[in-house]
Amino acid sequence: MATQEITRHARAGLKLHGQVGLLIIFLAEALLFSGNQIVGRWFTPIVWTGYILFIDALVYKLKGQSLLVTNRAEFLIIAVISIASWWLFELYNAPRFWESDLELWWHYQNLEPNTYLRRIGYDWSFATISPALFETAEFFQAALFNRLRSMKPLKISRSWLYVMIAAGALASALPLVMLSGWLVPLVWLGLIFLLDPLNALLGQPSITGDLRRGDYRRLVALFASGALCGVLWEFWNYRAISKWTYTVPYFGHTKLFEMPLLGYLGFPPFAVESWAMYVFLRRWGLGGGGWAGTSVYPPTPNSQPPSTDAG
Repeated sequence: MATQEITRHARAGLKLHGQVGLLIIFLAEALLFSGNQIVGRWFTPIVWTGYILFIDALVYKLKGQSLLVTNRAEFLIIAVISIASWWLFELYNAPRFWESDLELWWHYQNLEPNTYLRRIGYDWSFATISPALFETAEFFQAALFNRLRSMKPLKISRSWLYVMIAAGALASALPLVMLSGWLVPLVWLGLIFLLDPLNALLGQPSITGDLRRGDYRRLVALFASGALCGVLWEFWNYRAISKWTYTVPYFGHTKLFEMPLLGYLGFPPFAVESWAMYVFLRRWGLGGGGWAGTSVYPPTPNSQPPSTDAG
């Protein structure tokens, strides 16, 4: 898109869906604090729907393109992958679903008693996770990190990619076979080391490929997105009626909202992990590609597969 066109969008006001998103957030907050039981039980998916509408409008204002304006099909794909991805994390949290006291780290409170409505609530909430992370990362990249200077490329050989994949596979499998509250960091790190090098080897967009070129913009944007969304998740969760709480074995009583302070360190890598999962599933489940108009959503492959050198 021409520079003049982008400037015109930047000077224009916030699009209607962004204004609606802000209204949803403010109304949801007001109704929650007034004691509205329906909003209190459905607060998480409602408020995050409003946030996605708002942040998407900000992205459009900055770039002249966004998922909800120029590529709704990709938005739906991201939402579907988001649901599937988080059900995988639910498996990590409850790997032995036939046993009592099955949840290891996070626990849902005051859920909708109707089984069918509860499943709608789960899937609606899960569908907002990756869109919120990726839209926020796209905003950060466009607003703050787009002009970040290239740094010295990292030398990551094909051999090292295989080592990373092996380590990631082990880290991803261990919490499923060894039930321990101490292993929760592996849940937010293992799939990064497993899937991102795989994406690089397949010639798909990857953080590994970015670092090989000395380009840190996507990584920094995803880290910033995870940090911001993590605080918002916990802030909006704190006073909701249907909510989640945590049980962790280390410094679990030192909290900000319901989350132990150390837990906030998991949100930045979680954003990277979610993005790596999206790229991987987007290729194998939906024919590859992605939205070519952005720098966070993967376009056609943006890097060549790593060379075969061993050094």
